[in-house]
Amino acid sequence: MNRFIDTHTHLFVPEFSDDRDEVVKRALEAGVTKLCLPCITADSIAPIKEMCEKYPGVCFPMAGLHPTELGDDYKQQLDKIKAFLDDDKSIVAIGEIGIDLYWDDTRLIEQIEVFETQIAWAREMHLPLAIHTRNAFGEMCSSLQQSGGKELTGVFHCFTGTPEEAQMLLPFEGFMFGIGGVVTYKKTTLPETLALIPLERILLETDSPYLSPVPYRGKRNESSYVPYVAQRLAEIYGTTVETVARVTTENAERLFAI
Repeated sequence: MNRFIDTHTHLFVPEFSDDRDEVVKRALEAGVTKLCLPCITADSIAPIKEMCEKYPGVCFPMAGLHPTELGDDYKQQLDKIKAFLDDDKSIVAIGEIGIDLYWDDTRLIEQIEVFETQIAWAREMHLPLAIHTRNAFGEMCSSLQQSGGKELTGVFHCFTGTPEEAQMLLPFEGFMFGIGGVVTYKKTTLPETLALIPLERILLETDSPYLSPVPYRGKRNESSYVPYVAQRLAEIYGTTVETVARVTTENAERLFAI
């Protein structure tokens, strides 16, 4: 059986409260043997820890403050997340972090401050970044360049960008591109963009419970659907699902040291 890694799943959120164990079981049965859990706020810490303790060697924690979750208490949030990072040596990445100007462009200064603070953590701890970017490629690239540039590693999570945006990100050689269900959508332009990105820079992800691939689009996403993403990538790259599984799994294990 092919072996896959879901490098970005919010399996700890309430949408999975009724059947979380069954979702993990289905993932394992589908060959998805490792699940990386991105932190959104300090409130994510307890459920992430619970999952990682319940499924050692399967679930792996990240630590980060999401750019759309910057309330007035964001400094206290950062303190709690940093304490989690200092306390838990199993954390595999700083994430999910970044800059998002889609919903609110009035907090750019705070978003940049928080993003660059967490990049500094990654440098200090020698950890990769899991980066969320929306309507902010220029700002995100500027922060990366100013905060270490080519010394940094990580993944551009849920990448759905244009060829021009891919060209902006490719020079960050330590970074992968996280590809999920959007690549299966009929109107996506991702195949054109992926022509510029070698398979050796690709990670598989779901971003579950969001962005389900075809044929489950519109329904709750889950990690067992990763093979649908791999199948579409195999078609785009003109190779086999076996090759996509092997290369992307090696990419993820190398990046996250899992």
